[in-house]
Amino acid sequence: MLTVGIFPNLHKKKVMKVTKGLVSWFMAKGYSVKLSKEVAQVLNVPQLSTDSDELISKIDLAVTLGGDGTLLGVARQIAPYNIPILGINMGHVGFLTEIELSDLYTDLERFNRKEYHIDVRMMLEAKVVRDKQVLKELLALNDVVITKGPFARLIRLKTYANEAYVDTYPADGLIISTPTGSTAYSLSAGGPIIKPDMDLLLLTPICPHTLQSRSIILYKDDVIKVKVLADHNEVMLTVDGQQGYKLLPEDTIIVNKSSFTTQLIRIKKRSFYDVLRKKLSE
Repeated sequence: MLTVGIFPNLHKKKVMKVTKGLVSWFMAKGYSVKLSKEVAQVLNVPQLSTDSDELISKIDLAVTLGGDGTLLGVARQIAPYNIPILGINMGHVGFLTEIELSDLYTDLERFNRKEYHIDVRMMLEAKVVRDKQVLKELLALNDVVITKGPFARLIRLKTYANEAYVDTYPADGLIISTPTGSTAYSLSAGGPIIKPDMDLLLLTPICPHTLQSRSIILYKDDVIKVKVLADHNEVMLTVDGQQGYKLLPEDTIIVNKSSFTTQLIRIKKRSFYDVLRKKLSE
């Protein structure tokens, strides 16, 4: 019997109604269902409640209800457990989620018949180093971003790849992304769109204050090192636009491909280009 963990974004409208339907559907099909205490309380199903720190270790499949942001948050949590994710879209763009609400139970029946495949996506790990000490380690599916604060002056980011000097970017920031993240912040900053099944790293400056600064594609096993050159304390490191860490001048950020991956369940037989064409025209 497979155990399913359902992770709804409680801020989405009608999400609990859909979650309740999902719980009933999975249980009727013979799956075991586990929920966080908060979700179980809202649905009034205390028998399905599990402590948050134990929930992920007890499931075989994660089902997310929300948009790409919901899936990104769950992906970082479950990456060490090698658990596949089935994303149900209740957001807008939805590059990562697989099922639209209009197709919910039709696609779930196909999943139940094992008519799906697993799409494996690379992830990044980032370390913050200060005075030769690693202060913070973070995991990302989309991107690792170094940015100046909202009122801060220009920052310079001295960047290396495998100890080879790349450039010192005078810019509002720098994005280091996976192919998956190429359609996120990097795209907004003028970076290229990359097919997500490729293994590589993408370096994109944010509003560079020099005309020769362009996105650079690097080898998947390159280690990127960025030293913060600034005279103020308003620089931030963020991962997937969701987790943040305040940086200080002279901090060094080291980013490389993670040994963990994100596994996305794919039911529909559609190419990346079909998804890209549809989502970018919405």
